[in-house]
Formats: sequence, structure tokens, C-alpha cells
Amino acid sequence: MKAYEVGAQQGINSLRCVDRNIPTAAPGQAVVKFHANSLNYRDFMVLNGWYGPGGNEHLIPLSDGAGEVVSLGEGVDSVSVGDRVCVSFFSAWMDGPFGPQYFGSDLGGGADGTLTELGAFPAEALVKLPDSFSYAEGACLPCAGVTAWNAIVEAGAAQDGDTVLLLGTGGVSIFGVQIAKARGLTAVITSSSDDKLEKAKALGADHGINYKTSENWAKAVLEATGGAGANIVIETGGPGSLQGSFEASAFNGRIGMVGGLAGDAESPLNTGTMVGKNLNVRGITVGSKKMLQDLADTMVAHNLKPIIDKEFSFSQATDAFKHMESQAHLGKIVISHD
Repeated sequence: MKAYEVGAQQGINSLRCVDRNIPTAAPGQAVVKFHANSLNYRDFMVLNGWYGPGGNEHLIPLSDGAGEVVSLGEGVDSVSVGDRVCVSFFSAWMDGPFGPQYFGSDLGGGADGTLTELGAFPAEALVKLPDSFSYAEGACLPCAGVTAWNAIVEAGAAQDGDTVLLLGTGGVSIFGVQIAKARGLTAVITSSSDDKLEKAKALGADHGINYKTSENWAKAVLEATGGAGANIVIETGGPGSLQGSFEASAFNGRIGMVGGLAGDAESPLNTGTMVGKNLNVRGITVGSKKMLQDLADTMVAHNLKPIIDKEFSFSQATDAFKHMESQAHLGKIVISHD
């Protein structure tokens, strides 16, 4: 069978397609024939050697994939052959709080991922796709979707009347718009592109702020919210935008740190703003299988589908990564095996 490996992890061109033996299901496992994958910025970081310890050139990349169960190991009764499924990001984290015991089960990082024709995974990590979802749509849920769900619903403890601030228009932020609107919340989103902001507003965002043309995007968030600020911030920029998130937050706001796209801070952070507003800044490490199931159920209940920017074929995996590198996308980038 064909599978991709990360190779030397020195950039996109390190990605290589290889022949591997067809996996067999050990006790408690299921073998999944993948029909679609989706990319996350984390996958780009892995290829560049910027994520985790690295060094395993034979690692199969990508955390997100959806496919069909084709065989089962001994003792599996949670899924059946023929089931349409996606795989939870942490194959060992079913529910409850995160802990160190789950490190190493993160697909495409600590464990082999999903950019392969067939893969063997713990059966309990599989979630059945909604009947209304295509494989491409199902492949978008596990990482970006669950991250947004955790930041808003679980760690974010969203309440009626809350405002959610989404930074950028990548997969996590666009899921954030959808989740916020499904829960009746106000969504404010930022981008350097007016065109992307208009598209985001068409998806339900209440306010769009161009952080390139706005003199002070945090001030613009306050103005858009009548001075109150955002109760929940999905912080995809990291240290480079965290000061702005402090300033844009409401008192007692919750900031979920999920990425570092904005790079390092240009000057030391003024933590006095964080203390003065009684802000809660928390790391978001994707989420559990339970969160994945809750996300899927909510999207079905509200007739929502993941937003797919562009699809590539399995043989075009390198091109898919180049599209991500260009930052031209809005929503998810999908690799289709069909």
C-alpha cells in the first residue's frame, strides 16, 4: 500500500510517498481504509521540524482522516466492518481532563498519522461519521473542529450572551464561527483580507476586523462589542498577538491558546492587563473523543458542515501543503483518496 512519511523534516519537500506493508488489526484495533484527510498547521510544523522532538523520518503525518473500517482485531465490538469513521486526534484520550498519559497517542506527531491508504488504530478512538457527512467533511473534524469546540464550550465555558473572538480565518477559527453561532453567541473574526472577512460574515460572523488596515485591532474589537470586549478568545497567533487579545478581552474573559502563527511578541507582555481584567489564559491541547462526538452531534443538529477551501488528490499531498503555506485558504484543506 502507499503511505507518506515525513522524511528529514526539513520542509515540505521532505514529504515522501513510500510502499508499506498492509497493516493487520491487533486485539482492540480496527484497520481503516482512508478516503480523505485534512491538513492542520501543526502538520506543516511537523514537516519543518518545528513540532515536538522530531527525528522519526518514517512517521506517517496528519492527524485528520476519515474512512471505512475494513477489518477488526479480537475483542472489538464498538465498530463494525463497513462503518464510516474518523479517528480521534489523541487515540488514547476518551474523556475527562487531559493528562501526561495521553502524550504519544497524538496522531501524526507522537504516533503514526492518517496520510496512508490503510492504518490500524485503537477501535475505541473511532467515531462514526454522521450519515449526512462525506468522507471529506468527516476528515475535517478531529483536530481543528475539536480544538475550537474545546476553546469555546469546554475550557471556554460559553454562556448565553457571550462574544467569541476568532483570530484569522484558518480551520480552527472558521469552526469557531460555526460553533459560536450554533450556540447563539456573537462571533467577531479578524483577517488581513477583506475578501476573507466577507466570506466569514456570510458564514455567520457578526463582525469582521482587518488587522492590517485597522490602526488598533484590539480597540476595534472593543468598539464592535460596545466596549465590553470578548468573553472568549481563540488565540491562534500566540505571543505575537497575545497582548492584543488581553486588550480585546472582556473582564473575566477566557483566552484559549491554540497556536503561534503571529510569532514572538515584539515587546514584553503587559501582564497587568491580564491581572486587572481577571483573565484566564489556558492552553488548548485539541480534545478528547467525547468532545469529537459532541462536536459531530452539534453540527448535525444545526445542519452545519465543515468549510472546505480546496481539495487535492492523494498524489498531490505536497501541493496541499504548499497551499497551506501560502495562507490563501479559508477553512480546511482536504486530501481525497478517491
